[in-house]
Amino acid sequence: MAPLTPKAIIEGRTGNRPATVLIIGLVLAGVGALAVMGAYFYFDGAVHTVVATIMALPVGAIVVAGLLYLDRFEPEPPLKLLFAFLWGCGVAALIALVVNSLGIVVLSSAIGAAGGNLLVASFLGPMVEETLKGSVLLVLLWRRRDEINGVTDCVLYAGMVAMGFAVIEDVNYFAEAMGRSGEAALLTWIVRTLFGPVGHPAFTSATAVGVAYAATGRRGAKGVLAVIGGWCIAVFLHMSWNIGSSFGLPGIAVSLVFILGWIAVLVVLLVRDRRRLIGTIQQYLPLYIPSGIVSAPDIAMLSNLRSRRLARQQVRARLGVPAARAMADYQLAATELALLHASATTRTVTPQRFNFRQQGLTYLMGQARQAFTPPAPLPRGPYPYQAPSEPPHGRP
Repeated sequence: MAPLTPKAIIEGRTGNRPATVLIIGLVLAGVGALAVMGAYFYFDGAVHTVVATIMALPVGAIVVAGLLYLDRFEPEPPLKLLFAFLWGCGVAALIALVVNSLGIVVLSSAIGAAGGNLLVASFLGPMVEETLKGSVLLVLLWRRRDEINGVTDCVLYAGMVAMGFAVIEDVNYFAEAMGRSGEAALLTWIVRTLFGPVGHPAFTSATAVGVAYAATGRRGAKGVLAVIGGWCIAVFLHMSWNIGSSFGLPGIAVSLVFILGWIAVLVVLLVRDRRRLIGTIQQYLPLYIPSGIVSAPDIAMLSNLRSRRLARQQVRARLGVPAARAMADYQLAATELALLHASATTRTVTPQRFNFRQQGLTYLMGQARQAFTPPAPLPRGPYPYQAPSEPPHGRP
């Protein structure tokens, strides 16, 4: 068996290849996204769908970049983030499209088209969509609880799945608006561009906060209530947006009061989570000072993003790109090691998993340290070795 790569060690994998289940999930989610796009091509037309996609992607890319910016201390695995995004624009969007369409048909036959559309948009849609988006977080809680290190991790995954859903939903909105008129398309693009990036990530992040609370040691009834409570807040925020939108700008303004209020709470939670992470590094890494893989200056460097960046830049300037890459691996491995100890404290990681991760991370830190720590220079001045007065062994 080949030795684990630094990336595999940092991500906690037992092999160098991504898990087969993850690859299958990526393929299925991608197929779902293609199916949704195929439906848009059929109902909205190829030209409108292509133009609408071009209109929707830039905003989605900006928001995704902003989400990744939040997670610089301990970046999540890229393939898992990609899966979350594809789940939003593939699986969640496809199932929501089918369920909401059936709901419109059933309710319209009972109370009329206007009432059916209103009920689905205001009540059924938010419940279905937030359930489908939040399901990614529930899977993470069920299968990878020890990988959830706090609110930031869950908000990142929630934001990715929400933006996947929002981007493909925007394609539909823009294409339908272009079918009505150019003015309608422009107005829809302005409204969705200004408020859309705020909406879906904010909604699903409420479920994320509940899942994060449940993942960090709150098992049993408290954990269940936290998840349900977060989901209820997500549905309420989503409902307020959909209902408010039906009343024009005054309704949107009222909805934004709720959404922006929640975002303010979320910012406070994220700042506290950043401070908690720094405190975790400063609390647990000193345990490894006697081993030589970390020092007090290293811990100070690891506790600040600017210091981390400067350390990578300085190593690159002195020793080259491979050493800078080793420094980056060292920083990530050290962060994961501190978080591993925190997970052990809250009993969210098994002893077997702890030992496996600890051995891999400390080994990687030691190897990386050798790569970016130059050997000690030879002493200057007179050579310290003095020749003996007589030849060794009495030989001339």
